[in-house]
Amino acid sequence: MSAIDRTDLARDVFKAFAAGDRERIESLLAPSLSFHAPPDPDLDRAGYFERCWPGSGSESTFDFARIIEAGDEVVVTYNATRKDGSRFRNTEVLTFEGDRVAEIEVYFGWNLA
Repeated sequence: MSAIDRTDLARDVFKAFAAGDRERIESLLAPSLSFHAPPDPDLDRAGYFERCWPGSGSESTFDFARIIEAGDEVVVTYNATRKDGSRFRNTEVLTFEGDRVAEIEVYFGWNLA
């Protein structure tokens, strides 16, 4: 078993994003971060902060449906509730280098009733 609990680190990534905690997210992301999602298929760290970070602090809650660690990856499926009460589900694959996230793949499209 690894001394690093990557599932806890993955939870911290989402907590930092939800809170808009830039200092914490900076410490969790590797300098070489690569981010992939359908509208942004290949962003570097600077691109992540330019395109994705402005949405931080806007999510009210993340309810984790599954968190699975497999090697250097943690797969996270969550239900999120926005401040306006609307809900959605995403799955993200976080790839770690040591105790920092080096790659994020986002799969989305589920709106929840």
